[in-house]
Amino acid sequence: MDVSEEGYFYHENISFNFSYEDYPSLCEKADIRSFAALFLPIMYSVCLVVGVAGNALVVAVYAYHKRLKTMADAFLTHLAVADLLLLFTLPFWAADAARGWELGAVACKIISACYTVNFTCCMLLLACISLDRYIALAKAQGRDQRGLLQRVVNRRHCWKVCLVVWVTAFMLGLPDLIFSEVKWASNRNICLAIYPPSMTVGGKAVLEIIEVLLGFLLPLLVMGICYWTMGRVLKDLPIESRGKKWKALRVLLIVVGVFVVTQLPYNVLKVYRTMDKVYVLVTHCGTSKALDQAAQVTESLALTHCCLNPILYAFMGSSFRQHMMKVAKKFGEKRRRRRREHPAEEEGIEMSFNSASQETNTFSI
Repeated sequence: MDVSEEGYFYHENISFNFSYEDYPSLCEKADIRSFAALFLPIMYSVCLVVGVAGNALVVAVYAYHKRLKTMADAFLTHLAVADLLLLFTLPFWAADAARGWELGAVACKIISACYTVNFTCCMLLLACISLDRYIALAKAQGRDQRGLLQRVVNRRHCWKVCLVVWVTAFMLGLPDLIFSEVKWASNRNICLAIYPPSMTVGGKAVLEIIEVLLGFLLPLLVMGICYWTMGRVLKDLPIESRGKKWKALRVLLIVVGVFVVTQLPYNVLKVYRTMDKVYVLVTHCGTSKALDQAAQVTESLALTHCCLNPILYAFMGSSFRQHMMKVAKKFGEKRRRRRREHPAEEEGIEMSFNSASQETNTFSI
């Protein structure tokens, strides 16, 4: 987790980000710790409640059907699982921000690695979903299906693509698993990655740049190319399809816009802080504190994407809505059957899914 790499205290009293001219003593960041102790638990709690509700519904609907019929179903299921695993780490970081790390070194390693793995996995899966939509549009247009992309990203090799995504994310999480430790600083324990002297600056900078490349720039590039191509195709649709055309274009713009708004500030700041570690760009305590506070806010903003994924990718899709309708229909049928078999148990309880009679087999949401 980025905010834990140097603790929620961001260099704290052990920082060398001070100005010899204007700040002769070491940079004290008690106010940054106080802000984090209030802001981060609130933001993480909101993300946890909203994100778990949406992603758990996605997993439940697809698990109920047992067989995932399309690549989109598989990618959405893996995305929801990654979102949930990422969200489940937030209570630990909220407690860390408020009171310090109290769970020991093993939990520090596992939770730090789990955060990085699932955050990266979410971003890579968004790129896979973009490719799937692009390929689906190409098939609808009757384009050549013998291209390399069509041969690799298809239902037959879908599990291999997902495996590559998870393995790549796990590799990026290995440094956190290996180097994360619990250290005592400013009267509390902090969980952070402590690299050996041989790679303290250069090695850590390289790892963070790789995270930005795979976790932001690559998905953004794939999404940009795929959705730009899809947008050009949609614009060329006949005039009678104008309504559907603009609706689809709005969806594409919203998906890309939300990704850029939530992820760009966090990754730009991450690159700048990485360059600061290498070239010591920040020499004033006030600037360092402002960057630390910005890091807390932008990372929280980036995490909100986990809450928006079910809305942007699952609930908007007709396939998922059909699956959800089938689940709701079966639930309604079981409810009516139980009422007929045990009328006494259901007496006084009024719960109807539609205005039709109990003999009907369908209902609408």
